[in-house]
Amino acid sequence: MEEILYNAFTNSTGVTTDSRKIEVGALFFALHGASFDGNNFAVKALEQGAAVAVIDREDIVRNNPDYAEQLILVEDTLEALQCLAREHRRHLAIPIIAIAGSNGKTTTKELVSRVLAERFEVTTTRGNLNNHIGVPLTLLSMNAETEFGVVEMGASACGEIAHLCSIAEPNYGILTNIGLSHLEGFGGVEGIRRGKGELFDHLNENGGRAFVPEEDEVLCEMARAREDLAVEYYSRSIAEGFESHLTGNYNRYNIAAAVEVGRYFGIADERIAEAILSFTPDNNRSQAVKTERNSLVVDCYNANPSSMEAALDNISAMEAERKVLILGDMLELGKWSAEAHRTILRKADSVAERIILVGSEFADAYGASEDLAADYSLYPTTAEAAEALTREPVCGSLVLLKGSRGIALEKLLDKL
Repeated sequence: MEEILYNAFTNSTGVTTDSRKIEVGALFFALHGASFDGNNFAVKALEQGAAVAVIDREDIVRNNPDYAEQLILVEDTLEALQCLAREHRRHLAIPIIAIAGSNGKTTTKELVSRVLAERFEVTTTRGNLNNHIGVPLTLLSMNAETEFGVVEMGASACGEIAHLCSIAEPNYGILTNIGLSHLEGFGGVEGIRRGKGELFDHLNENGGRAFVPEEDEVLCEMARAREDLAVEYYSRSIAEGFESHLTGNYNRYNIAAAVEVGRYFGIADERIAEAILSFTPDNNRSQAVKTERNSLVVDCYNANPSSMEAALDNISAMEAERKVLILGDMLELGKWSAEAHRTILRKADSVAERIILVGSEFADAYGASEDLAADYSLYPTTAEAAEALTREPVCGSLVLLKGSRGIALEKLLDKL
């Protein structure tokens, strides 16, 4: 079956899991979840031009005999997708660098990819497709021309990074940091460290190499604990002198990682500098936006206590006559949520004169806090905050928008 599937892949125009976006000659995988079943759309995918559909329900073959030769029946379509990706990765036999961590994964991935592209033909994770489906799709998008792969790996629980490493089999790795993200899924700070450290475990066990900032005591300790792990230590100060379109001092850490990787693979500093400067952040990550009324720092793709604190430090260091914070709830913190929101609120109170809070978690934190000095406005939802900003617009201010993706603070941009 593996040979049949790989032959189907090599003769296809590419892999897709979305029956609404079928290219002629594609290999369609009928994935399924709690509320959908791609098997139901397998024949439709073939009718739209897919060459082959991979399914895991026998009735699809039985009820569609005219398409029997174009249907590949497997035990589990997700497992088949992941096994195909692993097999393809082994056929390519190229270097792959995996990037994981609590914060800054996507930005670091973009910077590293651009730097490596100065010397190699690079294929990298699109957007943030960094999970058990996105990683296989990234690997399967690589072709014979690909000389280097850059794969972002996300995780919200222990075991997930290990599983992604078993598929991508990276030779190199970067952990951006160990922060307080997905506390609920990892079961606490030690769980985060153990789960993210699975990247180092894989490299340690398979002769890989890690890039580690020497100023990060946690990452250095994790690297030293793995005796067979080859490590390239570097200072975050190597980011100095490299200009970028990124806002926030915390992004210097991401730039330093890209510089170190570039130098390790023999790329000249001038070309590294050009590559870093070529990256313009989008998708509401560390974006500096100038409107007719305000200067915005838009960093609302995701939020956790670590990234929220870094964003507040950045705004605090910026010069402006008037500062406004628009903060949305930090999600997936579990039993640590209440204290985390109170801690961030205490810090925020010293940064800006006006603070707009969106979501029930920050509302509860505000109710449990004393001696707050700023001018606060509380809204249960982003929609209600948008209505308030329409009635009472913010003008002439430096504004930070920071919250978890689920709060969707980007919907406030046209009100600022």
